[in-house]
Amino acid sequence: MGSSFKRLLFLGHRWLGIVLCLFFAMWFVSGVVMMYVGYPKLTDAERLRHLPALQGGAPLLGPQQAMAVAGLTGPFKDLRLAAASGGRAVYLVQPAGAQRGAAAIAVDAHSGARVAVTDEARAMASAAAFAGPGVGARYLGTVDEDAFTHSRGLDGHRPLHRVQLADPGQTLLYVSGRTGEVVRDAPRAERLWNYAGAWLHWLYPLRGNAFDPYWADIVNWLAIAGTVMVLSGATVGLLRWRFKAPYRSGSRSPYPGAMMRWHHIGGLLFGLVTATWIFSGLMSMNPWRIFDGGAAPLRMQALEGSALLPSALDAAPAALLAAAGPGIRELRWTRVLGKTLVLAQPGAGAPLVLDAHSGRPAALDASALLAAARALLPDPVASVERLDAYDLYYYSRDAHSMTGGSGKPLPVWRIAYADPHQSWVYLDPHTGALAGRSDRHKRASRWLFAMLHSWDWLPLLERRPLWDMVLVALSLGGALMSVTGVVLGWRRLGRKLGAAGGTHARVLPRDSSRPA
Repeated sequence: MGSSFKRLLFLGHRWLGIVLCLFFAMWFVSGVVMMYVGYPKLTDAERLRHLPALQGGAPLLGPQQAMAVAGLTGPFKDLRLAAASGGRAVYLVQPAGAQRGAAAIAVDAHSGARVAVTDEARAMASAAAFAGPGVGARYLGTVDEDAFTHSRGLDGHRPLHRVQLADPGQTLLYVSGRTGEVVRDAPRAERLWNYAGAWLHWLYPLRGNAFDPYWADIVNWLAIAGTVMVLSGATVGLLRWRFKAPYRSGSRSPYPGAMMRWHHIGGLLFGLVTATWIFSGLMSMNPWRIFDGGAAPLRMQALEGSALLPSALDAAPAALLAAAGPGIRELRWTRVLGKTLVLAQPGAGAPLVLDAHSGRPAALDASALLAAARALLPDPVASVERLDAYDLYYYSRDAHSMTGGSGKPLPVWRIAYADPHQSWVYLDPHTGALAGRSDRHKRASRWLFAMLHSWDWLPLLERRPLWDMVLVALSLGGALMSVTGVVLGWRRLGRKLGAAGGTHARVLPRDSSRPA
């Protein structure tokens, strides 16, 4: 290796380190916080647990009646009934073709009138229903976006009403400005820890201000520069380490100072894992959409039979609730195998499947469901497997984690297709719902992001606290390497600035003697 290249390598690592080591230290510390406290979200389990139970004796309009009064002709992408807006039962409707993340249209289930834009009174009523009896609440006004609502999934609900609960957790609720639903909850402890966790880790101080349009590019390029810095540092560390014989001092590291020696040894021990963490952080951003493989959309008509349209033959909500029993939080109409079904969702656990017309419990024909699933793509099916346990690509994480909080039912069928994208579909045999989809690009993302960044390898995740001990130990090692780099960089900057100041001080008297 030429001396000029070595010098360039040393200088590049040194100056990149001066700029980036502070970010590294911040990422390691905030990453440990995120292992236990995630960015605020309202999971499906939380949402259902806090929804008031639907009352079977209430005079609720059937879906077709309500849609007719509201002037909604369908077809529909999603149709739900829940006491989700101001504590009142509403139909939450998404027309077919609605963009992902768009807010539903709320229709009053008693009158069929479209729910008006959420005001303070409705927001407070929604918060009171969410909190339950005896919990005080204080209205804090509206916000378009703040430190805890940067998620793009909330875009269709903005502006958001903020309501502070007087519960033991001092929970802050965000209520949709479109439908009146509670769409996010953030207890005080979660909010405070997030300033040391996700808010720092994801560089959210750059969101919601002049830097917002450039936030993704800033994160991407910092990660790229960080990966280069760590790899160059590892190369420098290996070049400077004496493997065969020690230096004259008796050490295999040439650096006499304790700080530099610790940085050298720490880099050799933790450089590789640091590089994988920074690189996988870049992969979490799906930079330049490299994981968007362009796979064809699934032909859902093969599974559904036809679009979802309410019918005069549909059973009334009261009949459906009577058949399902007490404690149902939500009714969801869906199409499977040419039939309209209703998923009656209790506060916890799997939904009950009811026939939409008769209201009686319904069971899906497994062979018919699999036959329909084979036609989701035009390509032949390579294999069909029933999964009674999670696999490497279909698995559940803790609710607070970045990829956690969404239901992952078991058992499911994993159907692999012989298409160019090597598509897999996960199908819930209980409800006929699509539980997940994967292709080779998404599976690559799973390894390059989730595996390298969170170490969500099932044999390790299933053996906690082993997972915790491994990640905390490696994070502390990386933080040690980064903090020593910060100290060394600060010292070098101080020397450079001091030398520059001294030179300026010597030159200034001569310059000041020149005539003006």
